[in-house]
Amino acid sequence: MNEIQIGQVLDDRFKILSVVTRSGMASIYEAIDCNTGEAVAIKVPFMQFESDPAFYSRFLREEEIGKVLNHPSILHVISVDREKSRPYIAMEFLRGRTLAHMLRCVRPLPMEDALRIASSICDALIYMHRPDVNVIHRDIKPDNIMLCNDGTLRIMDFGIARADLRSVTLGGFPASFLGTPDYMAPEQIKGHRVDARTDLYSLGALLFEMTTGTVPFKGDNIYTIMNARLVGDPPAPRTINPDIPPKVEEIILHALERNPNDRYQSAAEMKAALDCPNAVKLTGRNTRLNAPKMWRIWLRILRPYIVGISLPVLTFLAFYLHNRKR
Repeated sequence: MNEIQIGQVLDDRFKILSVVTRSGMASIYEAIDCNTGEAVAIKVPFMQFESDPAFYSRFLREEEIGKVLNHPSILHVISVDREKSRPYIAMEFLRGRTLAHMLRCVRPLPMEDALRIASSICDALIYMHRPDVNVIHRDIKPDNIMLCNDGTLRIMDFGIARADLRSVTLGGFPASFLGTPDYMAPEQIKGHRVDARTDLYSLGALLFEMTTGTVPFKGDNIYTIMNARLVGDPPAPRTINPDIPPKVEEIILHALERNPNDRYQSAAEMKAALDCPNAVKLTGRNTRLNAPKMWRIWLRILRPYIVGISLPVLTFLAFYLHNRKR
């Protein structure tokens, strides 16, 4: 199978115009949909990944979920009603830049912009979390938020989303564990059941970054970053950026509660707070934070190895003592 060429008409429908970007696993092309005359984006995985079952499962999942979602703040996936000549996803073509690109240029964002972006993401989450849709994104992060030139935004990349469409296991790993360490909720890291509150934690981490200019937890490696949120709390946002209003800090910390039962229970509840922060009640969350202690982080990282070593030793001791008594 050959690489996509500029000028090629893919499956007699999509005329490839140019390369928009190349990531580590796929290329995105601008094309014209010959059926409609409209500009579209075509995402094509690199050939070496097409034979990877885990990647291919995620790629199919992204398209399958994308086709059933219909919301102005969610990237629209275009149905292709024929057998494809190769794996690809056809999507609406967006002009703008990702939130990740924005944050590389401006850190922190102006407060009004941060709250507006978070509120718009909530609009999409309200739709996604509805019982009749029931999709949990599980990877809300700056790279997956497109800020369009017309002032709208799109949530993208549903490759690890949870939906009632198929098994939630990808490539031998529980899909609940997949995600991006800086934005993953504690229950994702533990491999536990995820729900709407999991996306709200990620949005809280995103709002923390937009308003402070840094992620909630830092570390030398992903294991330190992930385990820190299991044994401690992030710093109070106002200790990093004193310009953050106390009630916005309350919103952020409410979303970042370790226990899902202590977070906002719905995107609608969080959106109401974002749209009217002056009505938010201060509860003193910023005074009850416990910074993660390094010894607790390392204990959690090393626990599986400690257990793995201890079991054979204990088994041997039990066997030895039993034989001595005889």
